[in-house]
Amino acid sequence: MSAERSGSRRIGYPITAWSAVNALGVSTAQVLDALHAGRSGLSAAPPATPFATVCGAVRGVLEPLIGDLQRYDFRNNRIARRAVEGIEPEVQAAVERWGAGRVGLAIGSSTAAMDETERAYETHARTGSLPRDFDVQQHASPEGLLHVIRTVTGIAGPGVVVSTACSSSAKAFGTAKRWLAADVVDAVLVGGADSLCQTTLRGFHALALVASEPARPFSAQRCGINIGEGAAFALVERRGTGPRLLGVGESADAHHMSSPDPQGHGARHAMLAALDEAGLSGADVDHVNAHGTGTRLNDAMEAEAIRAVLGAEARALTVSTKGYTGHLLGAAGVTEAVFALDALVTGCIPESLGADPVDPQIAIAIAIRAAQMPLRVVLSNSFAFGGSNVSLVFGEPV
Repeated sequence: MSAERSGSRRIGYPITAWSAVNALGVSTAQVLDALHAGRSGLSAAPPATPFATVCGAVRGVLEPLIGDLQRYDFRNNRIARRAVEGIEPEVQAAVERWGAGRVGLAIGSSTAAMDETERAYETHARTGSLPRDFDVQQHASPEGLLHVIRTVTGIAGPGVVVSTACSSSAKAFGTAKRWLAADVVDAVLVGGADSLCQTTLRGFHALALVASEPARPFSAQRCGINIGEGAAFALVERRGTGPRLLGVGESADAHHMSSPDPQGHGARHAMLAALDEAGLSGADVDHVNAHGTGTRLNDAMEAEAIRAVLGAEARALTVSTKGYTGHLLGAAGVTEAVFALDALVTGCIPESLGADPVDPQIAIAIAIRAAQMPLRVVLSNSFAFGGSNVSLVFGEPV
């Protein structure tokens, strides 16, 4: 940490537990073991996909939802339920410590159970009627996701689902931080969940953004993204032990519906706002978990923005983890926050899969090999369509 800023560093809020389920595994341990080993989870696309690509599909058994939750038994909810079960003891302890009404729930999702809606549409196109059991609130809105997590955890405080495309679950951290600062709650379970569906696969393909092979963020040979699915959660509390949420920076540059501002003005503003809230400067950042989608425009813009914020001489290693999981859309922000938190605790910066050879125009330090080093401050970026930008600053436990 730079000496001139060390006295202004704020304590932030501790993150006392986290979990993730995605293409790397159906438990947090499996996910992080694969990440540390540099092992990709990308595999074949769903059979209905009418073009060549690979996806980050969750593999393994996902138990059905039963009892009162049976009517919400969709793939997206199964994935979310599996992820939240990974930190169920810590969540229950928080509910007992603070009271159920003083624990909030902020979830990000982009597509939720869109695959169920697609099936209903196919039935309607074939028969002229929706399936008899199709319910708009349960099947075609994020309300079901919120209901499932409330039921599983017993959380009774305020709840919200944020849907701002690829920045959704990163923005949920901003919601959590504001609720805590306003004394609305004493803890917030921040999460995100999205499952694979043809709407997103074909939509991104129509924009000519989907790669036929595994994505290669920051590489000279990058040619697009892979879509993934998964869920992740992080428990943010007023007091406790763990890495700290120090700052959240948000911006909306509205440059274009689907292309980033090539100068990265909004991305820079988000990073600078997060660092300012944390009482830090770019020189304090040890590691960046980049949005890093693998598209030509996004990676070039983000690299330039990171260089502008951290400084031309910065040696902070930058990594994109989308070569492991694919792009998890609404679940990407919290999933990559989990990776950032793991890096703070273990000192392990994973290899940025597929980045080698790095594009010579990418003038920042990309982790083309895994590295082990002590980390004190990590920055995590999430940038969405329409210029919805979020940067999160996490600090080591204190």
